[in-house]
Amino acid sequence: MSKNLDNANASILNVQNLTVTYDTEKGPLDTVRNVSLKIRAGEVYGLVGESGSGKTTLALAIVRYLAANGRISGGSVRLAGADLSKLSKSEMRQVWGKKISMVHQDPTASINPSIRVGDQIAEMVQFHMNMSKKKAREHALEMLAKVRMPDPKSVAKRYAHQLSGGMLQRVLIAIALTTNPQLLIMDEPTTALDVTTEAVILDLIGDLLTESHSAVLYITHNLGVVARVCRRVGVLYAGELMEEGSVRNVLKDRLHPYTRGLLGSIPRIDTSKYGGRLTAIPGFIPRPDQLPTGCIFGPRCSFAEENCGIERPLLAEAHAGHLTACRLWKTLAGVPETAVAG
Repeated sequence: MSKNLDNANASILNVQNLTVTYDTEKGPLDTVRNVSLKIRAGEVYGLVGESGSGKTTLALAIVRYLAANGRISGGSVRLAGADLSKLSKSEMRQVWGKKISMVHQDPTASINPSIRVGDQIAEMVQFHMNMSKKKAREHALEMLAKVRMPDPKSVAKRYAHQLSGGMLQRVLIAIALTTNPQLLIMDEPTTALDVTTEAVILDLIGDLLTESHSAVLYITHNLGVVARVCRRVGVLYAGELMEEGSVRNVLKDRLHPYTRGLLGSIPRIDTSKYGGRLTAIPGFIPRPDQLPTGCIFGPRCSFAEENCGIERPLLAEAHAGHLTACRLWKTLAGVPETAVAG
């Protein structure tokens, strides 16, 4: 195998058996448990699950930006082969922004309201790319044009409060892509936008990520968005991966009841308002200190059997490249797609 092919197949992000623990008054609580995933250069990996499933906690652990009472208690995170857990805080500051960038759900929380947006992009360029002030400003305008900002010169002179939500999200994407990071994390980047603006931003993201060589972790609760922009997907529930594989296989085969439940709650364009019914997953995600024995999704699962409540199934390969944590996946494969959890 050639060296170039080896590099193309190498994982930029390699997370192995990651466990995240928070120290509380009641003792340590594991909020993410034994999660493993890999993302190659130029690949977009979708991470989906309900609110509270641990998606953002996993992302913050990957970039080592947890709260003071949070820590990685097991496993490893490697970025292009480098073990991030062995880097000091000062060394991580060189990684943040240059090798790892994030696009958050609310751009107003990430953009400084007292500095013109063009200056904020130029500041990032000067700090991480060692450009002169003039070159940095030119590069900032290039990035605003790249994210299809109308009239980049005018926008660069404005403050955050003078821009719409969609324009602010474009600015945040421009900042994130400025240094051509090895890893780009997008945490619900369109959730705060209206439907029309969301569609425009998703088209933009899809085009930009096609051109990018970054490994991308795209966090969302919406499997429809994953189908639009991602290549592979991991389904996270209560801090554990339930299913993982190519977007095509996961959405087609749905080898875990939780995946079926998520898909059953999404409106379908090929179904009339009279011909289909959305199905909510019953119950709630368990608290980290109240996890059930056996399968953690068992109490909410309509397919559960007695043995599901005794032994917790491990994530295992059902088909080539398609993993599931459901012990009944062979039975589930023969159940019509209309059958969902609940």
